[in-house]
Amino acid sequence: MSLKDKIVTVEVAQSTVKQWQTQGDKVVFTNGCFDILHAGHVHYLEEARMLGNQLVVGLNTDTSVQRLDKSPARPIQSQESRAMVLASLESVSLVVLFDQDTPKELIEAINPNILVKGADYQIDQIVGGSHVIANGGEVKTLEFLPGFSTSKIEQKILKSHGK
Repeated sequence: MSLKDKIVTVEVAQSTVKQWQTQGDKVVFTNGCFDILHAGHVHYLEEARMLGNQLVVGLNTDTSVQRLDKSPARPIQSQESRAMVLASLESVSLVVLFDQDTPKELIEAINPNILVKGADYQIDQIVGGSHVIANGGEVKTLEFLPGFSTSKIEQKILKSHGK
C-alpha cells in the first residue's frame, strides 16, 4: 500500500475497519497532532500497534490544532506533511484527518476494538472511551518515552534562534 493510500477519509476508514474486523483483526485507534514527529511518538505508535493487528491514527487538521491552544506557531508542519510522515511508519495502517475539537465523531464512526491514549489521561476521561467500551472494546493508556515533547522541541528551536 502506498503512503497516499494510507491517508483516507472517514468513510474509507469506516469500511476498511469493518472489513478488517470481519476478518478477525483487532483494530487499535489513537489520535493526536503529531506536529514534529520524534522518538517518543514513534515508540508510542509502535506500542499502540502491538495491542492489535491494525492501527488507525486520527490526525488533527491544521485548524483543529490551532484551536487546541498549544502555541500560536502551531502547527509547525501542514496537515498534509504530518499525514505523510505518519503514513510512512510501518506501525500505522491508516491516517484519518479530523477537524472537530475532539475525535469523538471519528471514534464512533470507525468503532475500533481498542482506544489508546497516553498515560497523562485517566481512562474514564478519554473522549470516545464510553462508546468503545459500550461496543465491547477496550480503552488503554500507554506510558510516554521520557524526555520527548513537541512543545519542548519547539522551545529549544526558538531558544537557539534567540526568540
